[in-house]
Amino acid sequence: MQVALRPIALPEFGVPQDLPAIPEQEYEARARALYAAAGTGWVVVYGDREHAANLTFFSGFDPRFEEAMLLLGPRDRRVLVVGNEGMVHVQVAGLPAEVVLYQPFSLMGQPRGDSPPLVELLREVGLGRGARVGVVGWKYLASGETDDPTAPAFVPAFLTRAIGQVTSIPPVDTTATVMNPSDGLRNVNSAAQIVRFEWGAARSSAAVMRVVRGTRPGMTELEAIGAMGYAGEPQSCHPILATSTGALNGLRSPSARTIARGDAASVGIGYWGGLTCRAGLVTGEPDDDFLAAVVRPYFGAVASWWETIGVGVTGGAVEAAVMSALSGASFRPMLNPGHLISYDEWVHSPMRPGSVEALTSGMVLQCDIIPTPLPPGRALNCEDTAALADRAIRDQLAQDHPAVWARIEARRAFMRDQLGLRLRPEVLPLSSAPAYLPPFWLEDRLVCTVRA
Repeated sequence: MQVALRPIALPEFGVPQDLPAIPEQEYEARARALYAAAGTGWVVVYGDREHAANLTFFSGFDPRFEEAMLLLGPRDRRVLVVGNEGMVHVQVAGLPAEVVLYQPFSLMGQPRGDSPPLVELLREVGLGRGARVGVVGWKYLASGETDDPTAPAFVPAFLTRAIGQVTSIPPVDTTATVMNPSDGLRNVNSAAQIVRFEWGAARSSAAVMRVVRGTRPGMTELEAIGAMGYAGEPQSCHPILATSTGALNGLRSPSARTIARGDAASVGIGYWGGLTCRAGLVTGEPDDDFLAAVVRPYFGAVASWWETIGVGVTGGAVEAAVMSALSGASFRPMLNPGHLISYDEWVHSPMRPGSVEALTSGMVLQCDIIPTPLPPGRALNCEDTAALADRAIRDQLAQDHPAVWARIEARRAFMRDQLGLRLRPEVLPLSSAPAYLPPFWLEDRLVCTVRA
C-alpha cells in the first residue's frame, strides 16, 4: 500500500437537519430485551449528567442536571424515577413509563418535601423482600479487576444499599448485558438508531472540517474553535482544540493561546453517535521528513482499519492489521486502534491484541488510532465514525431513509474513487469527511490517498 498526497476537494455530502426520532415500539422492545437478558425480577438502569448513555438508549430520557433511573419489572412494568427538573424534561422520553419524583436526585437546596425516602419509594413501586435486582451502571469490572464481578461497581453506593435494604439480598451487576463488546444490547443498533447516529457523526465531522479550514496563524485557539458553528447539538465529550510547538495535550479545551505557523494542532468534536478528530501542522508547506516518518505509515494504518473491518471480522484481526501497517514506524497506537461508540464517546472495544470477539451487524465503530509518541511540535490524527450493516439493515435504510442512504453511498464512492480505499459492502461511513486527512492545515485540500 502506497500513501501519497493529492489535491482533492471534499464533496458537500450534505448535513442532516432534523434530529431523527426512535419509534416508541423500538424503545419498548429494548426494555423487554434488557429485562429478559438480565434474568432478574427487576432491573435498575442508573443515569446522571455524565453517565446518561445507557438510560438514554433504553428510554430516550437523558438527565440534564440530576440523577435518574429506569426501573423495569414484571409484566412490562416501567418506572422512570427523576428529580424536580427531570419532571419537566421527562417529556422527551420515548419509552412509555410511569414517572415518579425522587427529590434527593435534585440539586442541593431545591425543595425536598414531596417525595418519600428511596427505600420507601422502591417498596411503593413494587420491590420486596427476596426480589433479585440487576443494576446497570456506567461501566463494569471484569473478573481480573475485582474479586466479585457480580457486585455493581459503577453506580452510587446509596442506591445499591437501598435496594439491599428492601430486598434483603445484594443486587447484581448486569451492565455487561448492555455494554459488552460482543453482543451488548447497546452495541447492536437498528436502522433507526444508525440514522440517529449518522445525524451526530455528519454534523460533528462537518464542524471539525470548518475548524481545520478556518484555522490561521495569529488567531487564538478560542477564535479558531468558533468556526465549528455549534448549533446546540447534544455533545458526547468536551470540544477540543489544542496547539503547541512542543508536546501536544490533545485532550485539553481551547485557550487564548495565539496559534503560530508551524504549530502542531488537534481538534476533536463529538456529538451523540459520532466523533471526528483531525490533527496536523499549521502550515501549507509539506514537510518531507514528517511525511516519510509519520504521515505515510499512519495513513496506511488508517486505510488498513477501514479495509479490514466487517461483519464477522474479529477485533484481534483489526488490531493486527493496524499493527502490521505500522511495523516499520517509530510510533504505535496510544490506546486501542478503534472502539464502539454510541451516545457516549467510548462504550467498549473488541479491538485488542488476540481478541476473538467478532464485529457484528449494527455496531457503530470509531477509527481511533492515536500515534504515540511523536516528536515535539508534531501531531496527526484521523478519527471518524462508521456503522456495520448487513443486507437487511442496508435495504431498510435505502427504503425508509433514502436521504441518509444517498449520503452513505456518496461517501463510499468518494472513499473508493478519490482516496483509494476498498470497503466491504457492510461498512457504512457516517462521517461527512470519511478518512479525509489533510496533514497540513493551511493546504487543506492536499490529502492522503492510497493505491495498492
